[in-house]
Amino acid sequence: MRLILPHPGHFAALKEILEYKESEGLKDVSEVYMAGSPDIMGSGRATLHAALVDEIKEQTAYAHQHNVKLNVVMNASCLGGYHLTYHAYKTFKWYFNELDKAGVDGVTVAEPYLVELLRENSLQTVISCVAHVDSPQRAEFFEMLGADSITVDTNINRDFEMLEAIKKAVHCDLRLIVNEGCLYKCPFRHAHFNLFSHITASRALSPQPQSTFGDYYFDKCISIRVRDPAQIILSPWIRPEDLKEYEAIGIDNFKMSGRANAVSWILNCMEAYHHRELKGNLLEVLDCPSELRYMFYVDNALLDGSINKWKSCNKICNECHYCDELTSKVLKVIEK
Repeated sequence: MRLILPHPGHFAALKEILEYKESEGLKDVSEVYMAGSPDIMGSGRATLHAALVDEIKEQTAYAHQHNVKLNVVMNASCLGGYHLTYHAYKTFKWYFNELDKAGVDGVTVAEPYLVELLRENSLQTVISCVAHVDSPQRAEFFEMLGADSITVDTNINRDFEMLEAIKKAVHCDLRLIVNEGCLYKCPFRHAHFNLFSHITASRALSPQPQSTFGDYYFDKCISIRVRDPAQIILSPWIRPEDLKEYEAIGIDNFKMSGRANAVSWILNCMEAYHHRELKGNLLEVLDCPSELRYMFYVDNALLDGSINKWKSCNKICNECHYCDELTSKVLKVIEK
């Protein structure tokens, strides 16, 4: 098993994460990932700190001292056409070359054009979940372009038939995001990634209005689950106890989401997935939206065995209702 950890981006956070890894003997931790520069492009998620190249070089060296790889995330889903300009071509080539010289191990991207540009460097090319790889055909396409590793769409986390088909179709590594708490088949997913891709980029690259009236997609995401808590159980997260089911089909790269969370939260998640055990509220290790942990309690122990149903489920939820029934058994509203 290889655990891939989120990193908020500043050196102090990396130091705390890796020192904890060493002190606790968490040898499964193999890689950390952090945001790239907003002056180059935005990102599919919120960014707390975007390090400059010199900072990235320093942090990469420190990660390597702890036998951990460092990956820079540049997974914007929308670049507004800028990426196909000559100026952007020169900028991306320069930045990738600087990351390569800084010793960075890999770059995570969603845009196919950038996959081909990365071929000119020794950097490992990792395909982001933002690219929505959910079939053997799409996986083959990205491998043909130059992918070394693919983070599959979280919507197929519980579709074992599809995961096995993708595994057989490509030679590159596959990664699964284990603790993303997004809605299953979320209707806002593409639009939300596009929003973050623009608001996390510098204004020179992606001009924005002076202010917005809030994050519509996030607010709807929360309200849907407050009204229908079964959507929490439908969400395609993977319990720490169930990692073995994925290793059985040949997938052993497990990525944690949550680079905009506090370091203490990251450490708790790392512990749970390393030890393959979580006692208490499952929502304590789920990212996006993490606020749900203050409203609901999902007893992780009561979820034992649910993976067996999900492995054989046809995903026609309006006919099945298994997750609705499971919700009534495992989920409670937290009363203040």
